[in-house]
Amino acid sequence: MDILLAFIVGGVLGIAAHYLAPHRPTRGTVLGPVVGALVGGAVWLAFTWAGATTADPWIWLVSFAAPLAVTWPSLALLGRRRVAHDARERIRLKIA
Repeated sequence: MDILLAFIVGGVLGIAAHYLAPHRPTRGTVLGPVVGALVGGAVWLAFTWAGATTADPWIWLVSFAAPLAVTWPSLALLGRRRVAHDARERIRLKIA
């Protein structure tokens, strides 16, 4: 049941990453929390499969830090790519 904490904290950090990353209007609001929750849960799962227990501090530290370390750069990259794609499409379609 402790994996739920990793999902919840990952989702909350994903919300924070959504608001910290540039180009917020170019992506969906739910993308950040979903990516954060999935990363947090995946890290927790990997650590438990590796034999870590809840008494081990590394499982807590990494599963809470990894969502922010993965989500913010991915959202920034997606936003930047979306802006560039939209600019190319405006040129292609000859829209001001």
